[in-house]
Amino acid sequence: MTSALQPATTTEAVTKRPGRWLALSVLVLAVLLVAVDATVLGLATPYISEDLNPTGSQLLWIGDVYSFVIAGLLVSMGSLGDRIGRKRILLIGATAFGAISVLNAYATTPELMILARALLGVAGATLMPATLALIRNLFHDPRERSLAVGIWGATASAGTAIGPIAGGFLLEHFWWGSVFLINLPVMAVLVLVGVRLLPESKNPNPGPWDMISVTLSLVGMIAVVYAVKETATHGLGWEILGVGALGAAALYWFVHRQLTLPTPLLDMRLFRNRGFSAAVLADLLTILGLSGLVFFLSQYLQLVQGRRPLEAGLAELPAAVGAVAAGLVAGWAARRWSVRAVVSGGLAAVGVALASLTVIDQSTGYPLLGVALLVVGIGAGFSFTVTADVILSSVPKEQAGSASAVSETAYELGAALGIAVLGSIVTGVYRGFAAPAGTPEGAHESLGGAVEAAAGMPSGQAEALLTSARESFVDGLAIAAGAGAAVLLSTAVAAWFLLRNARLDNAL
Repeated sequence: MTSALQPATTTEAVTKRPGRWLALSVLVLAVLLVAVDATVLGLATPYISEDLNPTGSQLLWIGDVYSFVIAGLLVSMGSLGDRIGRKRILLIGATAFGAISVLNAYATTPELMILARALLGVAGATLMPATLALIRNLFHDPRERSLAVGIWGATASAGTAIGPIAGGFLLEHFWWGSVFLINLPVMAVLVLVGVRLLPESKNPNPGPWDMISVTLSLVGMIAVVYAVKETATHGLGWEILGVGALGAAALYWFVHRQLTLPTPLLDMRLFRNRGFSAAVLADLLTILGLSGLVFFLSQYLQLVQGRRPLEAGLAELPAAVGAVAAGLVAGWAARRWSVRAVVSGGLAAVGVALASLTVIDQSTGYPLLGVALLVVGIGAGFSFTVTADVILSSVPKEQAGSASAVSETAYELGAALGIAVLGSIVTGVYRGFAAPAGTPEGAHESLGGAVEAAAGMPSGQAEALLTSARESFVDGLAIAAGAGAAVLLSTAVAAWFLLRNARLDNAL
C-alpha cells in the first residue's frame, strides 16, 4: 500500500509517555459524554413528542440536526485543535457542551429544541476529533495505541448502554429534560481532572485557520445533507435541487481550495492512502445502515411493545455489551488474521442481524431482539475499532486532528443520512395508516402523536387508532431494517476488496 503520507517513525513508536493511561481515562469521559447524549435522545423522543407536539418533520430535525451541524464543523474543529491545541479545544468544548445541555433540558417549543440541538452540535464537534488526536499523540507504540483505541471505542459503546438505563430511570422519576442534565457531572469531572492530567499537543507548523474553508465546509455539508433529507421526505423539487447544488458547489470549492492553499484546513493527500479512504467509507456506510433503525428502536420498545423507559433501556443493553467485548480484542484479532477479515466479518454480522429484524411484528419476543442487538454490537465493535486504528496509524501525529475529524465526519454524516433516509422510510410508511373518523391530523405525524391523540378519544376508537398506527409503524421499521441490512452487506463486500492491503503496525 503506497501513500504520500508516512506512518509513525521507529523512534516515535518506542517512545512511551508517562501517565498516558491516566490521561486516557480523562479522554474516555468525553467519549462517554457524547455517547450518552446521543442515546438518551432516542429514549426521550416519545416524551418530547408528547410535550412539545412537533410535526413529523420537526421530530426528524430534533433527531438529526445535531448530526448535520457536527458533520459540517468536525473538519474545521479538528484542524483548529491541531492549531491551538487539542487539550485546549477539548476543555472549551466540554464546558460548552455541558452548558448547552441545560438549554436542551429546558426547551419549551420544537423550534427551541432544534436550535438547542444545533448548538450542541457546535460544541460536540470539538470533542471527538480531539480525543482521537490526543490518543494518537499519547500512544506511539502501535499495540498500545490499538488497545487505547479499543478502550475508547468500548467506552463509547458503554455510553450507549449507560444512556438508556440512566435515561430510563430519570424518565420514570422526572421530566424528559432531566436526561440532558446528566451531562453536567461528567463534564465537570472531565474539565477539572483534564486540566491536570492531559498533555497539550498541536501541530508545530500549522499555518493560519482559513475561515473561507470553514464556511465552505459548513455550508456544503449542511446543504447536501438537507437536500438528501428533504428529497427522502417530500420528493425531489426545484428548491431542494437548488439547495443540493449549492452544497455540492461549496464542497467542490472547498476541495479545490485545500489543494491550492500552502497550509490547507484539510490535507487532501490523506485520501491517497487507500486504507485511510476505505476505512472512512466503511464507517460512513455502516452508520448510515444502522442509525435510522436505532433512532426508532426505542419508540418500538416503548410505544409498540409497551415497555417502560428503564425496561426499554435495559433491553438495548446487549448491543453495548457486544461492542465493548469486541472493541477490546479487535486490534489483536486484526493482527491475528487481517484487517479486512475483521472489518468485513463484523459488517456482515451486523447486516445479517438487521436482516433478521425484517420479520418483527408487535408481539415479537425479546430473544430475537436481544440476540440481534448482541450481534449488532459485536460486529460494530470489531469494525469501528479497527477502522479507527487504521485511520490513526495512516497519518503523521501532527495531522491527527484533521484525520480524526475526517473519521468522525463520516460517522456523523452517516448518522444524519441514516436518520434522514431510513427514518423517512419509517415515517412515510407510518403516515399511510387507516385511522378512525375524527382522528386528529397530528396522529399521522408520529407514533407519539397517535398515542397522545388516542388519550382523548373514546376507548373503542382509541384502540382502533393505536392498533392501526402501531402496525403501520412496525411495517415501516421492518422495511428500514431490510434497507439497512442491504447497505451493511454491500459495505462488507466492498471492505473486503478495498482493505485487502491494509495492516495494523506492530510494536517495534
